[in-house]
Amino acid sequence: MFKYMKEDIETIFENDPAARSWFEVAFTYSGLHALWAHRVAHWFYKRRWFTTARIISQFSRFMTGIEIHPGAVIGRRFFIDHGMGVVIGETCEIGNDVVLYQGVTLGGTGKEKGKRHPTIGNNVVIGSGAKVLGSFTVGDNSSVGSNAVVLREVPPNCTVVGNPGRIVKRDGVRVGRLDHNNLPDPVIDMFRQMQQQIDEMKVAVTAPQSKNGGSQDHGA
Repeated sequence: MFKYMKEDIETIFENDPAARSWFEVAFTYSGLHALWAHRVAHWFYKRRWFTTARIISQFSRFMTGIEIHPGAVIGRRFFIDHGMGVVIGETCEIGNDVVLYQGVTLGGTGKEKGKRHPTIGNNVVIGSGAKVLGSFTVGDNSSVGSNAVVLREVPPNCTVVGNPGRIVKRDGVRVGRLDHNNLPDPVIDMFRQMQQQIDEMKVAVTAPQSKNGGSQDHGA
């Protein structure tokens, strides 16, 4: 246990340049407190002491502003920076070396049973305010931009931004507009269809006018 606690503190020094001392980190970092409380709650949860586990998690939420369901599985060297408003659902699985910022939600999209929360791979960074909703995987070494809303699977080594979330980089290479067939965006597709319909309506309206004008010129 003390080995993991030491590793947790070292992870904060690696990710937060504002960390000054072990004492300060151990007593003032709410993300660290929420993680430690979760480990205790998860221990009870695995032994089916569900009420005890939820009491611990709710007390941690009250103290830190971070809500982690005791059923969530969290890997090593997990870091929550600031953390206020972070929500992690019951069936969420988080890999190693993951960083979350404030306001992140790892949630579900409905009342379905079973696996309903995302699986976050190793070495993933999720920016402040981002929402990852549903039972899919965010691949290793990927990044989710601030305030992005991710509703579908993200391959490894990608950068996702926007609402709905779309991939803008894959394996370090920017994804251009010509790659839209591989990354369907329903909003963009809808605008394209609307523009096509408008163009067709313009043609339908102007064609009779051109025909009538041509007939008059011929008669003159």
